[in-house]
Amino acid sequence: MSESFLYQKIAEAVRQDILIGRLQLGDRLPSMRKMTEQWDCSPGTVQRAYRELVNQSLVSSRPGQGTRVVGGLSMEYETPMRRANLVHQAEAFLLEALAGGFAPAEVEQAVRHALDRWRAFPDEPSETTANVVRFVGSHDPAIALIAAHYPEIEPGYTLQLTFAGSRGGLIALAEGKADLAGCHLWDEESDTYNVPFVRHFLPSQEVALLTLAHRQVGLIIAPGNPIDLAGLGDLARAGVRFVNRQRGSGTRIWLDAQLRRMAIDPGDVSGYSEQKATHSEVARAIAEGQADAGIGVSAAALSFGLDFVPLTMERYDLVIPAVKWELPPIQALAQWLLEAQARSAIADLGGYDVAKTGSIAWIR
Repeated sequence: MSESFLYQKIAEAVRQDILIGRLQLGDRLPSMRKMTEQWDCSPGTVQRAYRELVNQSLVSSRPGQGTRVVGGLSMEYETPMRRANLVHQAEAFLLEALAGGFAPAEVEQAVRHALDRWRAFPDEPSETTANVVRFVGSHDPAIALIAAHYPEIEPGYTLQLTFAGSRGGLIALAEGKADLAGCHLWDEESDTYNVPFVRHFLPSQEVALLTLAHRQVGLIIAPGNPIDLAGLGDLARAGVRFVNRQRGSGTRIWLDAQLRRMAIDPGDVSGYSEQKATHSEVARAIAEGQADAGIGVSAAALSFGLDFVPLTMERYDLVIPAVKWELPPIQALAQWLLEAQARSAIADLGGYDVAKTGSIAWIR
């Protein structure tokens, strides 16, 4: 990995530690020497990473005092100047990316992928907040697209995303910590999606299943398929490095069922225990050469310029309890999904069948 890219990885790792509370206000960051040993890089790379964190007002460096955490990634007090500064930083990043030959659409897509990673951290979903619709559930690029458009779908509202897997979404609904959940859980016994699991986690509740889309799932692989992977059976081959989704995700549940059917021991799949919380993170790991293959959606492969071996089409539903169904921002979303423009935007992500997008089925 080039050091011009590594400094970003170092800065991101520190930001993650601040986000999840591993580094608290006033804590001192590791010394330059320790970081250069940990990351096997030059002191200049660490300095560049720390300088980026200083520019983001997350840390402060003073002679004799080292580099310490001075800010957090979430601040209660908002000011116009702070918002303006954020736009300034975004424009600086955009100009740097454009100068590097990236198109605006690629930059926008990259920002969504980065946001998806933060949304996958296991933070406790917030309590009900005015003008905020709480989504908890399985990651999908189309969900991030909807969140970006939500102020247009229902002016004055935002869609708060927490990617916790399909099971995590249903549990959040049951505990009253979400307004809607994203789910694509395949039931091996009935060969159906979502209904058996909704009945299990939300018994005696009236629930709407609002179909987002049917999406293509398969193996995400390096461009040109250099090691000639054709299907799940190849994952047990010697030398093939795999990257998995996390337990509780619909993709992981489907994969485990297929491995059982094929009598493949997960222990024979190198990297089976390596888990990623989003499809984007799976694709990113492959793009960076950390793995040869991963399980995910076609849209994630396309967004990173990777190849894809299709394996199945699955239905992804938005699970909405009846008590939430009539809320204006929920009704606005249901109507938006029926619009041709919405369906076209989802289809353009790649690997989606939008014929049933916006259809509704009730579980009573």
